[in-house]
Amino acid sequence: MGIDQHSDQRALPALDGASLRVGVVCGRFNDHITIRLLDGVRRGLGECGVAEEYTLIEWVPGAFEAPFAAQTMISAGACDAVIALGCVIRGDTSHYEFVAGECARGLQQVGLSTGVPVIFGVLTTENLQQALDRSEGAGGHNVGEEGARTAVEMAMLVRRYPARGRAST
Repeated sequence: MGIDQHSDQRALPALDGASLRVGVVCGRFNDHITIRLLDGVRRGLGECGVAEEYTLIEWVPGAFEAPFAAQTMISAGACDAVIALGCVIRGDTSHYEFVAGECARGLQQVGLSTGVPVIFGVLTTENLQQALDRSEGAGGHNVGEEGARTAVEMAMLVRRYPARGRAST
């Protein structure tokens, strides 16, 4: 089979989130950026048909706390997917590497251990301008909006494959 025979599988599927419950964990640190990401999530989920009343938003101190919050929401059976939002901007110390790396590792671990998609919507940038650009820059790029579409797509994938041996929520 040639690579062109799979081109239809690479196309973005129709995203119908009408019956999905989506959790959003949003870091307060750098909230001038994370609020913009949250606005993008709301737009993206709305475009995918996720009802506002099925969107659960929890604020946490920062990106480092996002994995625990995501796991808590999933363990309660509250969500078909979780989107983690945060903003970590590199500074003069190694704090950036610890926070960004552990946040990413923790979120991946939660998703893999629970079988519920956990979407990484945490900006890890070199400077404030990059964070602004990725949260609704001149071109309209918003990582939160992308995260919403990804959450719906991955939750739909999970529904296509009934849980056998996957952690149930």
